[in-house]
Amino acid sequence: MSKPDADYRGILKATSIIGGSAFVNILISMVRAKVVAVLLGPVGFGMLGMYTSLVSLITTISGSGIGMSGVRQIAEAHGTGDQKKVSRTVSILRKTVWGTGILGTCLVILLSPLLAYWSFEDHSYTLPIVFLSITVLLTNISLGQTCIIQGTRRLKDLAKINILGGINATVIGIPCYFFWGIHGIVPALVIGGMATLVTSWYFARKIPVEKVDSNFREDRKQIYDLLQFGFPVMLTGVISGLSAYLIRVMLIRMVTLDGVGLYQAAFALSGVLVNFVLSAMGTDYYPRLTAIASDNEQLGKEVNAQTLIALFLAVPALAATIIFAPLGMKILYTAKFSVAADILRWSVFGVFGRVISWPLGYVILAKGRGKTYFYTELLANIAIFVLTLICTKKWGLVGTGIAFPIAYFFYTVIVYTVFYQLSGKKWSDSVIYHVIAFLLLLILVGFAAILKINMIFYWVINLSLLILISTYCMFQLSNKIGISMDSIKRKLFKNGR
Repeated sequence: MSKPDADYRGILKATSIIGGSAFVNILISMVRAKVVAVLLGPVGFGMLGMYTSLVSLITTISGSGIGMSGVRQIAEAHGTGDQKKVSRTVSILRKTVWGTGILGTCLVILLSPLLAYWSFEDHSYTLPIVFLSITVLLTNISLGQTCIIQGTRRLKDLAKINILGGINATVIGIPCYFFWGIHGIVPALVIGGMATLVTSWYFARKIPVEKVDSNFREDRKQIYDLLQFGFPVMLTGVISGLSAYLIRVMLIRMVTLDGVGLYQAAFALSGVLVNFVLSAMGTDYYPRLTAIASDNEQLGKEVNAQTLIALFLAVPALAATIIFAPLGMKILYTAKFSVAADILRWSVFGVFGRVISWPLGYVILAKGRGKTYFYTELLANIAIFVLTLICTKKWGLVGTGIAFPIAYFFYTVIVYTVFYQLSGKKWSDSVIYHVIAFLLLLILVGFAAILKINMIFYWVINLSLLILISTYCMFQLSNKIGISMDSIKRKLFKNGR
C-alpha cells in the first residue's frame, strides 16, 4: 500500500461531506422526478424544464456573478482571521444581493409578455412568469446566505442546507402537482424558493457577525470589486443559461414539448450519480484553490489530486448509468420515457468530460481571471448549441446526446490549454493514464450495453465490467488515503460479529 497523502485525505473528506448530502439529495430528487413523470408526463416535465431554465437565466443575470465573487471575498476575509473585515464583507454582500434580487424581479415582470412568447409562443404564460419573478428575489437572497456559509467553509451546514432543500422541494412540490397538475408547477417553484430562503437564513445566522459602521466610500469600493469580478462570471452564467434555454426553445419547435421533456429527463439522469463529486468541487475545492492560487506548485498538485479523486468516484457511477439506462428511465420516470435511454447513454460521455475539465476550469477563477473564464465558457456554449442544432437535425432527439460529449471534448482542450498557460503545470502521468484508460473502458461498456445478445450474457458481461471498474477504483482510493482493504474487511467482520 502506498504512503497516504494528506491532500487526497482532505479532498475525500470534503467530498464525503458535501457529496454525501448531494447523494441524499439525489435520492430525494429521484422520488420527486418519478412523481412529476407520473402526474405530469413528458409535457409537464418539459414545461418544468422550461420554467426552471428561464428562472435560472434571469437569476444569473440579476445575480451578477456574486455566487463566485461573494465566496471569493468571504474566503479571503475569513483567511485573514480579522473578524471585523469578515463582518464588513458579509454586510456588504447582503446589501448587494437584495439590490440585485429586486432588479431581477422587476426585469422579469417587465419582460414577462416577451418571455412568454419567446418560450412557448403563447401569451397565456405571461401571468405564471410574473409570479415566477418572486423566485428571482428569493434565490438571490438565498445565494448571499450560502456564499457566507461556503466562504467560511462551514461544510456541514452546507450539507444540511442541500438535504433540506431537496426535502422542501419534494414535500412542497408533490401536493402542488397532485392537486393542480401542470398549473401547480409555478406555485411549487415559488413556495420552494421561500423554503430555501428560510433554511439558508437559519444556518447563516449562526455565523458570528459583528455590527459594523457603514462607510459609504469603503462600501462602494467593495461593492464595485464584488461586481467587477462577478460581472465576467455573470456573463459566463448568462451564456450557459441562455444556451440551455435556447436549446429547449429550439427543441420545442423541432420536436415539440414532449421532446423537451425527454431531453430534460435524460440529462437530469445522466449526471445524477456523479453530482456528488461535482457539488464538492464547487463547494470546497474552489475556496481551497483560491487560498493557494499564487503557489503554482501546490496548485498543480491540488488539481491532479482532485482530478484523480473525481475519476475514481465518478467512473463506476458513469459505467452503471450506461448499463442500467433503459431500466433506469422506466423505474425513475415511466415507460413513456424509455425512448430517452439512447440520449442518456451518449450524454454520459459528456459528463465524463465535465468530471475531468471542471478541476481545470476552477483554476481560472481562483487566479482571478474572470475575463478569461468568460471567453472559455463562451466558446464552449456556442459549441454545444451549434452542435446540438446540427446533431438534432441529423439524428433527431438522440442527437442532443451525441452533441454533448463532442462539445465537452473541445471544452476540455480549451481549459487544459489555459490551465497550462496560467500555472505552467500539466496533468501528471497518472492522470493522463487514468483519463485514457477510463474513457476506453466506458466506450467498451457502451458497446457491450447496446449489443443485441441473450439477456443472460448481457448482464454477465456488463456486470463483470462494472465490478472490475468499481473494484479497481476502490483499491486506488484506499491506497491514496492510506486505508487498506484488509483493514476495512477486519472492521466489517468485527462489527458483524
